[in-house]
This record gives sequence, C-alpha cells and structure tokens, in this order.
Amino acid sequence: MKTVAAALGVSPATISNAYNRPDQLSAELRERVLATAAELGYPGPDAAARTLRVGRSDAIGVLLTERLSYAFSDPFAVEFLSGLSEVVEQHGVSILLMPLTLSEDEPDVRSVQRASIDALTILSLPADHPAGAVAKARGIRLVSTDLVSDPDGSWVAIDDVQAGVIVGAHLAALGHRDVAVVVDTLAPAGGDVVELQPESVTFVDYAGRLEGLRQSLPGSVHLISAGHNALASGAAAARWLMHQPEPPSAIVGLSDVLALGALSALTDLGYAVPTDVSVCGFDDIAEAGQNDLTTVRQPIRERGRAVGRLLVDPEATPRQVLLPISLVPRASTGPAPH
Repeated sequence: MKTVAAALGVSPATISNAYNRPDQLSAELRERVLATAAELGYPGPDAAARTLRVGRSDAIGVLLTERLSYAFSDPFAVEFLSGLSEVVEQHGVSILLMPLTLSEDEPDVRSVQRASIDALTILSLPADHPAGAVAKARGIRLVSTDLVSDPDGSWVAIDDVQAGVIVGAHLAALGHRDVAVVVDTLAPAGGDVVELQPESVTFVDYAGRLEGLRQSLPGSVHLISAGHNALASGAAAARWLMHQPEPPSAIVGLSDVLALGALSALTDLGYAVPTDVSVCGFDDIAEAGQNDLTTVRQPIRERGRAVGRLLVDPEATPRQVLLPISLVPRASTGPAPH
C-alpha cells in the first residue's frame, strides 16, 4: 500500500479509501490508484489483516455433523440453510459451511479453531460439545438449534421430546404397542443393520424424539440403524425388520428421510401401508406430503431465518425462540393389525 502511495504521491489512507471507501475519492483519482496498483502487482488490502483491524469478519459459520455434500442434498438442511441465507445476505454477511469429523476418538475441532467468523450455529450437537467450547474461547458468538439450559444462551429450537410424545400418542391411539424406531448413525447409508440402545443416540434432536416416543408408547421400542440419514438407510432398516420373526406393526423414522426410505422398501416388498404396517416421520419436508407420510411438522425455513437473525445481530431479541410443532396425520398410519 505504501509503495502504491509513493508512486502516486498520495497518502496510504488514500490507497485504502480507493478499496474500502470509494465514495471518499473522485472517480478519476480512484481509477489512477487501481491502475497503478495493477501495474505494481498490488491486489488490494489483505482480507485477514482487515478482519484483525476492524474486529469482525462479516461471516458466520454453520457446523455440520455430516459431510459437506449433505448441506446440498438433505431436504431439511437445504430448507434450513435457505432460510438462514435469506437473512444473512440482507446484511452482506457470508456463510461458511464447516463439516465436523465425528468419531469415537477425540473430536476434530480444527475447523472451528481456524475459521474467520463472527458467530456460529451448531446443528444437533450438545452445547457442551468441544466445538462449542473452542468457539466460546475464541469469542465467537454461539446460536444453538436445540434447547439450551444456559439462561444466557441463544437458541432457536423445537421441543423434540414433545414431538416424540405426539407421534407415540398417535400410534398408541391406533392400537400400536411394539414399534421399531430407525435412527441415523455415522455408518455408510444402507449398510449392515445394527440394534442400538437408547443411550447410544447422541444427536440432541434424535435423543429427544426417542425419549418422547418411549414416554408415550405402552409397548417396547426396538431401536435400529442402517447408516446415516439417507433413503437407503431407512429402506435397509425396513427390509431387515420385516424379515424378523415378529415384525413391528409400526416403523418410525426419526427423520422424514429415514421414514420415506422405509415406506419405499415396504411397498417394494408388497406390504400394504398402513393396513399391514404404519410408518411415521419427523419434520414434514416437502417429500413427506407428496408421499402421504404421517409426520410432525416444524417450520424449517423459519427456523433458519430465526437462527440467521440471531447470528448477524448480537442485540436481536428474543435470544431464545421455541417454534411450534404439530402432528400431520396422513395415509401412512392406521389401526394396528389384529
């Protein structure tokens, strides 16, 4: 910057204004600055240095618990991020998508350690996850997408426990007692089916939904998984369940995607839904309505918008937002077979 200023006989502040505050210069002077900078090979002020100087990066982060491609393929993620982007783009703020590597070993939080962001939202992870601690230590504002007990915390959530209660009560009223629940794990989609214990479900939203189901269903809850949140996982789980000596009268996917996979597999196997077996999901993505899937509706896009407002404005209120949910009964549930 000083080299360009010396070549033009102006101050370094004038060079800075040409890039950051062009309204402070005449059009002729700014054109001379940019032309001289190009001749000398100066590309403009360093973005990292500007962030340090002004104390903000004008970017917010979204920490994903799946691969980066998940943000562009999962219907819930697409709808949520669409709502979030509608808000942040109005403020000239960028979005940084940050996949989080989850494993049985120490969590990899390098993406949070290195990110140049002002605020961060974490999808479906507990507030005490190491990624949250790293963000707080760096002074990055956190907005959770799950209920947080901290009275000073910021969050936009639904009551996932109540969502589970609603589905369980619906199935119980239809006479269902023994229900299978399909959950997302980190394994490849559509792989080997594994039977799980409730305490192994660590994603906050799934754990809440499962708790609500167990509270409201009078019979046993059989928990299984065939991989991460994908149609193939729900389909593989349904095929395995229906080949058991005592198949369930109802299958609940803890997401609509898992439930829709199960619904497709049941049809392929020749089962009549809901005469032979009922199917339920959660979230009410667009495909749920197209396939007559009974589910719990939540305002996904509005949830993204609300998170966006809290991320871009630290003074926005209220800082704790509980969004409404409701059961949407459709043709995929009916009375339990005798």
